Amino acid sequence: MKIVVYPGSFDPLTNGHMDIIKRALFTFDHVVVLVLHNPQKKTLFSFEERVQMIRDSVKDINGVSVDSYDGLLVDYMTKHNYGIIIKGLRATLDFEYEFQMALMNRKICPTVETVFLMTSNDHSYVSSSLIKDIHRHGGSVKDFVPPLVETLLDKKRGGTT
Repeated sequence: MKIVVYPGSFDPLTNGHMDIIKRALFTFDHVVVLVLHNPQKKTLFSFEERVQMIRDSVKDINGVSVDSYDGLLVDYMTKHNYGIIIKGLRATLDFEYEFQMALMNRKICPTVETVFLMTSNDHSYVSSSLIKDIHRHGGSVKDFVPPLVETLLDKKRGGTT
């Protein structure tokens, strides 16, 4: 079975993330969506909330599971004997950062490879940071996130839309 790990903070999960998950299944038999704890990021949703948000959002997609990890991605990969990471790329800025991360991961653990998947045009401008900013200022994010995520964002804001 060809398994790929899709790591990220997913704060919050966007339709762009969902697109990468679904498209990864064209090439891989199973996608593990891995919520990583990054203490450098100030998140809106807790670690546990993000894991549950993704589980609820992907529950009807065969071949997808959700896991979480607090540590180095390559340590998780080694622990579970996984060899491929998938990352979505939106723009040049994404490429520079993700390329650096892929090279560092390969240096630390030469048996782990990173595969890049270009985002769909429909999602090329969507980021979790922009979603949070739009929503915080009262804008609608319904076209950018799964319905469950929109509901969870509304709850964080006090139930207003």
